Amino acid sequence: MIDYTFISILLYFALMLGIGFYAMRHSTADNNEYLLGGRNVSPKVTALSAGASDMSGWMLMGLPGAAFVSGLDSAWLAVGLLIGAYVNYILVAPRLRVYTELADDSLTIPEFFSKRFSLNNSSVRIVASAVIIFFFTLYTSSGLVAGGKLFESGFDMAYQTGVLVTVSVVILYTVLGGFLAVSMTDFVQGCIMFIALIMVPLFAMGELDGLGQITETITSDFGNQVAAKDALGWLGVLSLMTWGLGYFGQPHIIVRFMAIRSHKEVKIAKRIGMSWMTVTIIGAVLTGIVGFYYASQTGMQVDDPETIFVLLSQILFHPLIAGWLLAAILAAIMSTVSSQLLVSSSSLVEDIYRVFINKEASEKELLFTSRLCVVIVAAVATAISMDSTSGVLDIVSSAWAGFGAAFGPVVLFALLWKRMTNEGAIAGVLSGAVTVIFWKYAPVLADDKALGSVFYELLPGFIISSIAIYVVSTLTTPPSDETEAVFNKTQTTLDG
Repeated sequence: MIDYTFISILLYFALMLGIGFYAMRHSTADNNEYLLGGRNVSPKVTALSAGASDMSGWMLMGLPGAAFVSGLDSAWLAVGLLIGAYVNYILVAPRLRVYTELADDSLTIPEFFSKRFSLNNSSVRIVASAVIIFFFTLYTSSGLVAGGKLFESGFDMAYQTGVLVTVSVVILYTVLGGFLAVSMTDFVQGCIMFIALIMVPLFAMGELDGLGQITETITSDFGNQVAAKDALGWLGVLSLMTWGLGYFGQPHIIVRFMAIRSHKEVKIAKRIGMSWMTVTIIGAVLTGIVGFYYASQTGMQVDDPETIFVLLSQILFHPLIAGWLLAAILAAIMSTVSSQLLVSSSSLVEDIYRVFINKEASEKELLFTSRLCVVIVAAVATAISMDSTSGVLDIVSSAWAGFGAAFGPVVLFALLWKRMTNEGAIAGVLSGAVTVIFWKYAPVLADDKALGSVFYELLPGFIISSIAIYVVSTLTTPPSDETEAVFNKTQTTLDG
């Protein structure tokens, strides 16, 4: 018997690898092209690449799983993300595109932090690189966990084998084609995710007579289940909505803004990106809620809520179509993992190898080292992800908060406040990262629970980082005239 689902996955893999070979022939002449696509990416590719690299496996597994368990409470997280993404396009995207080019053509976020102060090898560059490598290794492992769960639930494959299959394909097209391959595959993957998150909840609702019965069930069976717990409350709502603050500090997302053809095309990217994101987030939440309704009415067994999208795809559609829907999960996973691997590699090469190990490295050597670092980071993340009991959303939440608190305030201050100093930036990165780790893991409450069990660690980290930047910057020597001149030129370019 022909396994149509598996054939669909193989065709998807072939498409991704084909894009990798195409990108290798057209955009890997040097490290600038390999890491940023020569700053010549179209707005539509920028928008869907930013969205797809943002909405990793948690979009089709973690968020539907949260909605399956907590219902409409999870919608507050979606609202916070939408607001954060919109403000990111307004405040960060155009300024970062212009500023990174004027700041001696910075290729990485740590390099920009350094050259923002007219310094090549400042300490903030090293600190930021260390944070990127630490949190991205953790973040990448979350995507591989999702890949392992997908192959385990969708193809009855061993979890560890699924992890290895996922990471192998990602490594191949990322190593081959670099940023252009990652961006182009993200565009294709974003289109697949968009269609999938419309089809699955709509077909499930159509199978069970639509919204009327769903609403009735939510207010009865599902409503009683949720009501048995404590109400979410304003603190819980605020905790979920603060996820939106994380956007300002996610290197794998904001690096897309650095690569767009022109800052004048950011508005086009914003319209495309926000439309895509609104539809997909609503679809993800509906998938979880409708999935709970479907399971309660049909008796479908759901051992792991994070696999509800997989189960609905297999039950509702022909295996050939189900294969492409499962490919949507792979798309979400791979788009984020590849972006994170590339950013980690760029930081290792441009901010550490090129600065401290071999300052005279040729472009050919840098290109080879970048590809090698992709493989190394992937190997470490794979080792971490071998624990099949890991929760996708839990791992993502830790890394998201870490980047949001460590880099978010520094990015905003760097782009909007000329008085920020190198010392202030270091204080912001360190205080944000340390606060998140303490808030998440320190057993300071009753029963050895951490503060993160009460309130999401991103907002406390963000606030403390912002205070540290302001206080330390005002107490240290102001930036040089050269630094102020580049800041002013950036604003003049934006105004023009």
